[in-house]
Amino acid sequence: MFLSIIGQIFGFIGSLCLLLFGMNMLSDGIQKGAGSNLQKMLGKITGNRFAAVLTGIGVTAVIQSSGATTVMVVSFVNAEILTLTQAIGVIFGANIGTTVTAWIVSFFGFSFSISAAAIPLFGLGFILKYFKQFKIHNFADCFMGFALLFMGLGLLKDTLSLSPSSVAFLQKFDSIGIAGILLGVFIGAFVTALIHSSSAMTAIVLTMAADGSLSWELSAAIVLGSNIGSTIDAVMSSFGASVNARRTALVHVGFNVAGTLIALLVFKPFLALVDLIVPGIPSQNITTHIAMLHTIFNLCATLIFIPFVDQIASLAKKIIKDNRTEENEHYKLPAILPYSHVSADLYSFQIQKEITKMSIKVMEMFDCITNTLTNEKNIEEENKTVNAIENYVDEMNIAITGFLQKCSRLPTANSTDRNNFARLIQITDNLENLSDECSSIMHTIGKFFSAYDDSDKDIKPKRTKEISDYLEMVRIFYEQICIYLSTGISSEERLNAEIIEQKIDDKKKTLRRLSRKRIENGSDVKIELNYIDLVRKIEKAGDCAFSIVQVS
Repeated sequence: MFLSIIGQIFGFIGSLCLLLFGMNMLSDGIQKGAGSNLQKMLGKITGNRFAAVLTGIGVTAVIQSSGATTVMVVSFVNAEILTLTQAIGVIFGANIGTTVTAWIVSFFGFSFSISAAAIPLFGLGFILKYFKQFKIHNFADCFMGFALLFMGLGLLKDTLSLSPSSVAFLQKFDSIGIAGILLGVFIGAFVTALIHSSSAMTAIVLTMAADGSLSWELSAAIVLGSNIGSTIDAVMSSFGASVNARRTALVHVGFNVAGTLIALLVFKPFLALVDLIVPGIPSQNITTHIAMLHTIFNLCATLIFIPFVDQIASLAKKIIKDNRTEENEHYKLPAILPYSHVSADLYSFQIQKEITKMSIKVMEMFDCITNTLTNEKNIEEENKTVNAIENYVDEMNIAITGFLQKCSRLPTANSTDRNNFARLIQITDNLENLSDECSSIMHTIGKFFSAYDDSDKDIKPKRTKEISDYLEMVRIFYEQICIYLSTGISSEERLNAEIIEQKIDDKKKTLRRLSRKRIENGSDVKIELNYIDLVRKIEKAGDCAFSIVQVS
């Protein structure tokens, strides 16, 4: 008897793990195949709250995971791609989209032989892995995930085929009235948070309800509770994130909790409404009743709260107030750490924004150098600023590169994603090299100015003007490259960048030749050597800028 119980427990755990693994593989496969399209859908949301809701429904229905969608939303808010108001609409839609899983399990999980469908699906997915030239191999995991999902569901049905006596304690929940319903909600929330999947929890409820282990009322209570437990992913992804990202997670928790409380207040009428919509009594087709309840609950909650999106956002801002402390002098990567159920391409959106910030920091270094050449009196202050920015850029490079390396190892990362991450790492490294050159230029300018004495007051402005013009040539070139980082670069623009880079090289040769002639004519050797060194370093900065073009 004891061994039988132990075997059944481990059988349940194994089948549940297989079910979760199948769901994860299905979600990963769809995201691999869809590439950046799902993220572009989220990134292009307008201020229209209804469009945001529809987008949330669509993305979640496709990837079969409201947790993945909400993590995307929190990440996008954190990266300032979405506003808090837009994110609220997507979260509402994600809760509706996740009900698709319940309908799939209800329609297919109990109407035919699951194992008969699982094996051919898995075989098809395995074969697709070898069709890389047709760009369909990324969908292989989608088919294999469906197969494992069905196999896990079939095993779950077998392990949860319990005798009436073994589940007699569950029947007592109905006899204790509202306390039993509340306990069911707690169980649903706790187990869902534990397994990180409301879809899997719904599948368990559907399976147990189908064989009579759970009553209609208790099933409804557990499903309502699972909506609260499903917020765990959004909460975890918001740790260490921006203020607005934490507000987004708070809205998700508040929305699901408030919706559940409203449903509990009208629990009996709510079940009666579902009974009215679904033909037949619950005992005859309880799986359809549960799927319908899940759908109506999320639809009604969305309809209740969607008119108050702006007010909800204001309330979240009052609860989680802005951090008014001064910006830390050390860099902290705002991107959320990789989450295994979310498309790897999601993180390139966040990192591209950070790379843009990094390029702006380097531009600030150019501005400091230009200011120094214009007004020598500012050299000490500008030198401190350049050194501080250079240290900050170094920290950005370390943080961004480490993050991208983690992203490239995500199970959702396909070959295109990995190539993109490698490209972003190169761009980041080149920006850091350019910051080093700017710092070196600033240091050499100090030596260049100190080499002059009062007798050189007529020569100094002319040499400084030559250096300023050459630096401006490189600075304008880099400014154009910063635009390419944001908008992309065409073949014609790439060719034009090559022409400019060649002009920078030619200018260096011209300036060095003129300096050598001045040395031959008796000019101060120390001054001219510092001049040549400065020209060389400015040209090297141009090379670093051009390296960004080559990998863009």
